[in-house]
Amino acid sequence: MPRFLALYMGTQDAEVQRRWNRLPEAEKAERSQLAMQAWGDWAERHREAILDMGAPLGRTLLAHPGGIEPMSNAVAAYVIVEAPTHAAAAAMFENHPHFGIFPGTGVEIMECLPLPGA
Repeated sequence: MPRFLALYMGTQDAEVQRRWNRLPEAEKAERSQLAMQAWGDWAERHREAILDMGAPLGRTLLAHPGGIEPMSNAVAAYVIVEAPTHAAAAAMFENHPHFGIFPGTGVEIMECLPLPGA
């Protein structure tokens, strides 16, 4: 069955993040607790499809022909899922707590293609 890499997206510059930052700490804590419960519920509903639950991601270093340097991007976390089609994989993330409760901006889903000649 095809595998898909889903990237949870969000930046400090996003309007949804600025709104989150303005919330009182008690409300952030309450929403975070609700979001983690909702995330757990999402994971339970899709447990058969989740190959790697992933993790939050830290700072980025870019290795390129000129060397290595820090950079920023909008990737916040990842998960690897299995689904019969790209559309089916994407449907797993409709109304996901990452952007429904947390200040994430969306989830990008891409198929993990086989290596050429493999």
